[in-house]
Amino acid sequence: MSVEGWQAQLAGLDARQLWFEPYGAALEELRQAVGQGARVATALSGRAEPGEAGVPRFVAAENLSGAEAYEAFVARTGTIPTRDNLHDLFNGLIWQHYPRAKRCLNQMQSAEIARRGAAAARGPVRDAVTLFDENGALLHAPAALWDALLARDWRRLFVDSNPLWKQARVLVFGHALLEKLLQPRREITAHVWRAPCPGNNLAEVDAWLAAQLSAASLAGKPFTPLPMLGIPGWCADNQNFSFY
Repeated sequence: MSVEGWQAQLAGLDARQLWFEPYGAALEELRQAVGQGARVATALSGRAEPGEAGVPRFVAAENLSGAEAYEAFVARTGTIPTRDNLHDLFNGLIWQHYPRAKRCLNQMQSAEIARRGAAAARGPVRDAVTLFDENGALLHAPAALWDALLARDWRRLFVDSNPLWKQARVLVFGHALLEKLLQPRREITAHVWRAPCPGNNLAEVDAWLAAQLSAASLAGKPFTPLPMLGIPGWCADNQNFSFY
């Protein structure tokens, strides 16, 4: 996509959409900075930290050169090479809100690269880390919703149990998932992790998630697919049963 194309998408982004809502204030700051000509790394680094220590510095992508793997560079330098595009802007946004969890994921990735080499097959740990990092979400929901989700009983999940969604909370964690949701469509599916974190404090969610992350837990792929636009309230069209 051209520079003009992704900047136009950012300018037209509706931060009121429920998947963007937890990050709305930050997105507005980034939109203003990029609109005034700042590079994405500069815009991210210029943001006030959202109350959590350990948010890394963002540097231009040109700082990453040679044969060093991206994950190894991040672990070694504590900085995030950032391209001028929406994918890397959303990656930085998630780093700023979940620095502990993102650092845990990076440490696992870099440890696997050091052990197996960057060119080797990813293996189950790196596969799972990449899957969650790019396309993950956290779901706090009543047990009845989880039972229906694990059974992939979509009618029970989205129609029969519709009132229970008022007790649920979904947080999009994957930066590629946020990018996909710029153009919402029924097929978009997240890999969700059950998260008993109903509060609005993202620092607490970050601390909880970081405590769950380990090579052993991720190798087991503790995720389940959730069609995002099926969530009641996330898409006007899903009020019609034929949507499902």
